[in-house]
Amino acid sequence: MRALELAVVVPTFNEQPNVRPLLQRLDAVLRGIVYEVIFVDDDSPDGTAALVRSISLHDPRVRVIQRIGRRGLASACIEGMFSTAAPFIAVMDADLQHDESILPRMLAKLKAEQLDLVVATRNSEGGSMGDFSAERVRLSDLGKRLGTAISHCDLSDPMSGFFMLDRRFLEEVAPSLSGIGFKILLDIVASAKRTVRFGEVPYRFGQRLYGASKLDIGVGVEYLQLLLDKTIGSILPPRFVMFGIVGAFGVAIHMAILSLLLLEAHRTFYAAQAVATFFGMTFNFFVNNSITYRDQRLKGRDLILGLLTFYAACSAGALINLQMAMFGVDNGLSWFISGLTGLAAGSVWNYAVTRIFTWRQKRAAAIRPRPVPVPAAPERVISSASR
Repeated sequence: MRALELAVVVPTFNEQPNVRPLLQRLDAVLRGIVYEVIFVDDDSPDGTAALVRSISLHDPRVRVIQRIGRRGLASACIEGMFSTAAPFIAVMDADLQHDESILPRMLAKLKAEQLDLVVATRNSEGGSMGDFSAERVRLSDLGKRLGTAISHCDLSDPMSGFFMLDRRFLEEVAPSLSGIGFKILLDIVASAKRTVRFGEVPYRFGQRLYGASKLDIGVGVEYLQLLLDKTIGSILPPRFVMFGIVGAFGVAIHMAILSLLLLEAHRTFYAAQAVATFFGMTFNFFVNNSITYRDQRLKGRDLILGLLTFYAACSAGALINLQMAMFGVDNGLSWFISGLTGLAAGSVWNYAVTRIFTWRQKRAAAIRPRPVPVPAAPERVISSASR
């Protein structure tokens, strides 16, 4: 038996229709290479993990890691990469948009030139963004510029999700990986403490045949969190920064409603303050739930329970804010410094308490068992030729 040489890590969420076509394509291009395919599935409700398990019963080169209560492409890739003993590891999407035919070229280049990393790029000669809209291309270019600013190598496509790396390099950067968001390649190169030895292979980005794209505003927010983690993460947690930004918008909402009720509706200050506080808290909760804690988003009954705990935590935070500010004024500090001190204390309280008591509801919900569709007749989709 020849030793395992290559592992292909494929993060998935609701990609069941793409599993068999992807495996068939990999089998066609990786003949002569001893490889395995590791699907890392974030508990897809469409039964992606169950399908892969049924295939792995007949082909030991195919296996799945089904993650319960955890979400995120970057963290899924990290788990998959560290689950294999292969000396070389490729990461690609399951949506068939990555050109699997260049994998042998990437492997040959990685070995022949003794590189740390080989990236499949859409931005060099011979590569293409495919049928991306002009807006999508501009967004990708913006991400590239921001990513280049924090990385340790001048990749032409730092936003690529298709690459191959040497296990030794992975183990070198592992302690500094953030595991945030969707851009694991940028996480890897930004975590390096030295110049990265890299190469690039051009490819044309294909069209998705089945399923839906995962790209939405949340992906952009998670990319921002990754950038924050790589720049100020040693000082402040990126999630706390996002929580603070949302809080600032909440303050603006609060003051707008307070002004409206006082100046236009002629309500008493106490009534206006109570209503403004309620709406400000509600705004903060729903925006944080959608953006800051996107990977632990609360739904259904957990959403109601989370909202109630958020109200309770932030009410206590408001009292802490007031007490700290009054303490500063009473001890000779200016009103400005006292106000900032109270605001900081209240913000830290709100973030810490809601992180423990509000968004823990999602984890509890995620591990509840639920029926998963299993294919009735497992079939072998990969030949044994490459073994």
